[in-house]
Amino acid sequence: MTRKELVHQIISKRTFLCVGLDTDIKKIPEHLLSEASPIFTFNKAIIDATAPYCVAYKPNLAFYESLGVSGMAAFEHTVRYLKKYYPHHFIIADAKRGDIGNTSAMYARTFFEEYDIDSLTVAPYMGEDSVTPFLGYDGKWVILLALTSNRGSSDFQLLTDTEGVRLFEHVITRSQQWAGPDKMMYVVGATQGSMFKEIRRLAPDHFLLVPGVGAQGGSLQEVCHYGLTSDCGLLVNSSRGIIYASRGEDFAEAACANARQLQEEMEAILRQSGILG
Repeated sequence: MTRKELVHQIISKRTFLCVGLDTDIKKIPEHLLSEASPIFTFNKAIIDATAPYCVAYKPNLAFYESLGVSGMAAFEHTVRYLKKYYPHHFIIADAKRGDIGNTSAMYARTFFEEYDIDSLTVAPYMGEDSVTPFLGYDGKWVILLALTSNRGSSDFQLLTDTEGVRLFEHVITRSQQWAGPDKMMYVVGATQGSMFKEIRRLAPDHFLLVPGVGAQGGSLQEVCHYGLTSDCGLLVNSSRGIIYASRGEDFAEAACANARQLQEEMEAILRQSGILG
């Protein structure tokens, strides 16, 4: 998916919501556990219920890898289902890969050739040669970790050099030498609040993938106040707040209601900003 196509989806659907498929076998409704593939059955119901209100889905690989072969089969079935029935939704593999060049090339082959996923989260700690193998695929995106939403993000990401430049700032400025805003996004946690102003100073045109709205306490209004661009420039992710809205048999309906509420809030923001006419 190109940037133009992604922006078109955001405007036509009046939303920049990404639904995180962080599907935990210990948290899904008990009545699904008798299914042949409980994880895929849960994901399918969530996707069908929320697809009108989002433009992207983000399965987190850890939740699938934790179940071994059956979990990875559920991941593959989820991706195939999305590509067959919802081909205009942007798929993000939240795998946070990044290793020496030849290993990264294998990760890139896995997600961009075998699974044919639109984008992949990548850890930049090992530098340029660990990231560039992911950038050689047309229409595929690298989503680089920049300033994350977890409590420990300050342990390294906010460390400053002798000139007062923070590590996350180095990541953003240096990585823009590797790819432009048509191939690279950045992960910036919603809990970082006004730091989005600094992010936009460094990366005014790049899309930002923003986790942390909802269960982690991030503010959608604050994210948009500092992070919105003329063509939106944001994919705001909600996982637990949507997919675990209910543990009962009405779980899909509850997910639908929460996704629709976020979509309505996002539509209002897009109209206020002038992105929607």
